[in-house]
Amino acid sequence: MHRRTLAILWLVTALILAACGQAAPTAPVAPPTTAPAAAQPTTAPAAAQPTSPPRTEKLRLIIGTGGTGGVFFPYGGGLARILTEKMPNTEATAQETGGSVDNMKLIQNGEIQIGMTTVDSAYDGVNGIAAYEATGKVPAVTLAVLYQSFIHVVALADSGITSVADMKGHPVSVGSAGSSTETAALRLLEAAGLTPSDISQENLGVADSVAAMKDKKIDAFFWIGGLPTAAVTDLVTTESVVFIDTSALLQPMVDKYGPIYTAMTLPGGTYKGTDQDVAGIGVGNILVVNEAMPADEVKEILTTIFDNIEEVRQIHPAARSLSLETAATGSSIPFHPAAIEFFKEKGVWKD
Repeated sequence: MHRRTLAILWLVTALILAACGQAAPTAPVAPPTTAPAAAQPTTAPAAAQPTSPPRTEKLRLIIGTGGTGGVFFPYGGGLARILTEKMPNTEATAQETGGSVDNMKLIQNGEIQIGMTTVDSAYDGVNGIAAYEATGKVPAVTLAVLYQSFIHVVALADSGITSVADMKGHPVSVGSAGSSTETAALRLLEAAGLTPSDISQENLGVADSVAAMKDKKIDAFFWIGGLPTAAVTDLVTTESVVFIDTSALLQPMVDKYGPIYTAMTLPGGTYKGTDQDVAGIGVGNILVVNEAMPADEVKEILTTIFDNIEEVRQIHPAARSLSLETAATGSSIPFHPAAIEFFKEKGVWKD
């Protein structure tokens, strides 16, 4: 009876509220007998990170070369053109410099991204010695070994100079101040038993050395360069000269400075008037970058060079010897880790 009375009262209340426009109260809901299962989080898988993100801005590369009379200048200019044309979203330019030492120092201060240098100058640079004592160690590493340069020792035919020792008392250019040519020249003088004070020393680049020799202001000059060097080719068209055999000085150089210097021959016919081979000393040339260069940039540069190797070989006769095999051996300083990885992938790296 009591339950029926409550039900009647609830129904009457509901009718009154409905008439007034209000929602009727809902009947109480019994609590669930079991707790609902917890919802599982739905996390979307993380997007894969690209190993080499595409560049949003054009990559700009400056290649440090050398003087206009040498090989670095045309070689570096050719590489810059190929990188610009073939490497995506890249602009490369070649910059005329004083050569190896300048290029190492420009790598050090970030003014260039790629430099061309001889292996002896590179070794001195990373160790902060010789021409680099004031500036300290250069954080440079190798991209590739390019070619061998011949240490030209050139004298006027009527000067009486037939050996380095004969230069005593003569005006001689030993290369630009602080250049790799100067370093090698002073070492050759030392190996021949001379000191810089034994000659009338001039510090001229190859083009200026040629001009001075034509004007009879110097009797001889030193020059490290690929074969043929344009300035020397120009010289022999008007002057009678001799190329000095320096092979006897190789062992003293190696004994003191290590195997960065090697035996090399100037083939007969390379320059007008020199039909016979001339024995001498060679030194390697390398392409270097700052050790901080990103790995993907290193690989892109090397890939572009070797994917277009036949075009690279057309730049200059000195470039004809470039190959994957030769590029991976013969440096005096460590390779960039990404360069090592590149050459390993190509199957030419030798541990």
